[in-house]
Amino acid sequence: MTAAAAGPDGLWIRRFSPADDARVRLVCFPHAGGSATFYFPVARALAPAIDVLAVQYPGRQDRRGEPCVDDMGRLADLVTEELRPWTDRPLALFGHSMGALLGFEVARRLERDGIRPLRFFASGRRAPMRRRSDEDVHRRDDQRLIAELTSLSGTDAQILDDPEVLQLVLPAIRSDYRAVETYRYAPGEPLRCPVSVLTGDSDPQVTLDEAEDWRHCVAGHFDVTVYPGGHFYLTEHAGAVMAEIRRRLADTALPSPIGTAPRLH
Repeated sequence: MTAAAAGPDGLWIRRFSPADDARVRLVCFPHAGGSATFYFPVARALAPAIDVLAVQYPGRQDRRGEPCVDDMGRLADLVTEELRPWTDRPLALFGHSMGALLGFEVARRLERDGIRPLRFFASGRRAPMRRRSDEDVHRRDDQRLIAELTSLSGTDAQILDDPEVLQLVLPAIRSDYRAVETYRYAPGEPLRCPVSVLTGDSDPQVTLDEAEDWRHCVAGHFDVTVYPGGHFYLTEHAGAVMAEIRRRLADTALPSPIGTAPRLH
């Protein structure tokens, strides 16, 4: 690992461009089959104003020897615990696809513990209560699973064309899809933090109506930004997405005194 990784053990949280003087931390949750390194460019782009923490799930890259976690609730519990040492300053959350569901569940847990995220960015994912009849990717054979990945254009083509590498990464991808597809939204208190939804206008995984339905999970400010592109619109429009994150976090009032995570009252 070339990046600095603070925290109790450095397994879960990666800091690719540590920004120790930043007033805000942005926790980034990868998509299904993704890893913390997906957010390396984000960390470079947002430092030093924002300290980016990228979550590394078990079962991939340097954690490949660990068992994957295929239950969204359990994964959210584990990540929330790992984030506790980082709540000495305001946290914002950003999740793409599977990461948006995980970020939502982590935000719920933080708020239940009295820690209100500064803002939650939900990218490339329909609202948690919206399900589809074809959510069975984790049960498909390898070839059909690979076909799904190819259709979303989010996995490096070199990986998809290398049988040996594929055999290494497919277990984590299948586990992530199982976590997403077996997830069931449990009604509860809406998020009190501001929520910004980002989506691509031709994403086969998310319609505009499905993105708008995130508002039913939110008690406070809510907005939707639509970009040209498909499920991985954010790789095509990285500059615009980074600008949106900077603008939204700059517009969100920080708690006083700085250095203490905002608490619910």
